[in-house]
Amino acid sequence: MQYTNLGRTGLQVSRLCLGTMNFGPLATEAESFAIMDRALEAGVNFFDTANRYGAQVRVGYTEEIIGKWLAQGGGRRDKIVLATKVYGAMGDGVNDRGLSAYHIRKACEDSLRRLQTDHIDLYQMHHVERATPWEEIWQAMEQLVREGKVLYVGSSNFAGLHIAQAQFAAEKRHFLGLVSEQSLYNLNARMIELEVIPACESFGLGLIPWSPLAGGLLGGVLKKAAEGRRSSERIQQAIEKHRAPLEAYENLCAEIGQEPADVALAWLLHQPAVTAPIIGPRTMAQFEGNLRALDVALPSEILARLDEIWPGPGGAAPEAYAW
Repeated sequence: MQYTNLGRTGLQVSRLCLGTMNFGPLATEAESFAIMDRALEAGVNFFDTANRYGAQVRVGYTEEIIGKWLAQGGGRRDKIVLATKVYGAMGDGVNDRGLSAYHIRKACEDSLRRLQTDHIDLYQMHHVERATPWEEIWQAMEQLVREGKVLYVGSSNFAGLHIAQAQFAAEKRHFLGLVSEQSLYNLNARMIELEVIPACESFGLGLIPWSPLAGGLLGGVLKKAAEGRRSSERIQQAIEKHRAPLEAYENLCAEIGQEPADVALAWLLHQPAVTAPIIGPRTMAQFEGNLRALDVALPSEILARLDEIWPGPGGAAPEAYAW
């Protein structure tokens, strides 16, 4: 396994992050346990979840599964960097969502109980909360850090502006502030190259891309369709919308002898700002497949061809759209 620092911190995390969103709704508890065991065996030490995950069964269900796995002992908790999130609705009350100090405190305590641990290594704001001042958010986070319940704070789905606002407010309080940003980023979704990635690089945030395979679109959908495997209606619509680049992409992958999913993950690993893409396996086979991306080297000419097939916004702003 390869490791790197999480942003400007001294914390070392694996270059692949195990996403757990499918644990519970799509992977049984036993299957989830097996995947986490295998991840640990393979050297993946970065596990990501959220308090809302598992809501198809019940809110918090995924954290419960992880907590039961950690409770088995064997040093599991000390071997992983555990990340979860706060923001989404956790109940019907008016204060059961968002980033108020009231909700942050309660949500953290509830996550700790479900996860069966005394601390969260990376506590991420799942979305920006425009109605709550940063002074209140940072006061709540600082309290959790002082109590040892949270070690680092991250963001998710923030714009470059939000990252800057958060960091300037944290700096005034002499607080470390954000250490990471978790964003939608893949070959087909490159908007964050305009301002989010420059903000991460400027403020020293690690970048943790979610949906690295674009919900399966970059996982060889045309080949699978040719083999008679059916896709969801959403994927079928995306195929029709992106058929030309998908054909060029899968042809390129075949030319270099690599699986499309491996190339998509490897492309992210080749981006200097990226810390660790989040993989979200539903099965052990999918997890084993994800590991292959670590060994895929993409020379500059292949990276250039991928840029031609899946062009980004043109680079960082404002050069991407102005002189």
